[in-house]
Amino acid sequence: MRNWKSHLEFNRNQRGGIFSLVVVIIVLLFWYSKVKPSEEMTLDITSPEIVSLQRHVDSLKRIKLAKSSPKLYPFNPNFITDYRAYVLGLSAEEHDRLLKYRAEGKWINAAADFKKVTMVSDSLLDRISPYFKFPEWVNKPRKATFTQKNSYVEKSYTEKIDLNVATAEQLQQVYGIGPALSERIVKYRNKLGGFSADIQLHEVYGLRADVIEKVQQQFTVKTPKPIERMNLNTASASDLATIPGISFETAKEIWEFRRLRERVNDLSELSVLATIDQRKLTLFQLYLYAE
Repeated sequence: MRNWKSHLEFNRNQRGGIFSLVVVIIVLLFWYSKVKPSEEMTLDITSPEIVSLQRHVDSLKRIKLAKSSPKLYPFNPNFITDYRAYVLGLSAEEHDRLLKYRAEGKWINAAADFKKVTMVSDSLLDRISPYFKFPEWVNKPRKATFTQKNSYVEKSYTEKIDLNVATAEQLQQVYGIGPALSERIVKYRNKLGGFSADIQLHEVYGLRADVIEKVQQQFTVKTPKPIERMNLNTASASDLATIPGISFETAKEIWEFRRLRERVNDLSELSVLATIDQRKLTLFQLYLYAE
């Protein structure tokens, strides 16, 4: 009992401290009862500052979304894979309609055709149609004379245009020849100083044999450039290399073939060489003779 009593006895300084603490507590209780803080803090989201900040955040979100979206590049709508259809936003049903249409051997040649076949929404068509890339013959159809079998009608010699005066635009009227090939033909003609025979078209890079056949139905060489032919049995490898269409390696091979046989009696003997086909042999006859 004596021990407990010692804990309840305070000196003057201790009693003063306790009294001061009690006073502080009473003052705080009185202040709290008179001045209560608002129980709920409100944020005015309609203030100009908040609205401006929200617009800025929304713009940043749109920029991030645009960067994360797959970038579109020009494409032919006739060839759309499952993945590209997904990227473009086509539904499975819309893509299936396109595949079924293509399986019938039909082609999409305009944005209106794509809309009609796939039945996509106008908003989706407006978004992707600027990226449609159709072949040149669709965008720039050429005028030509066809038979019922869809083949060119060959003109008579008098009706044909001289290949040495034909313009690039005239050459583009032939199916299979665009601006690049027509300019290439004219450039090669200028390099030769003029064509000497129609067969020289085979030396134009990228010009296919079937396209050359169509050209010859509408054009021909009427003012051939004269060629000074050289004797194969006396020409050097360097001389042979000056012939258009003959590389130095081929020229050297022909020269070594002639030296091995001592002489060539007929140009047709060159056909045994692996690098010389009938077309090249015909071309050589413009520039060479055997004597």
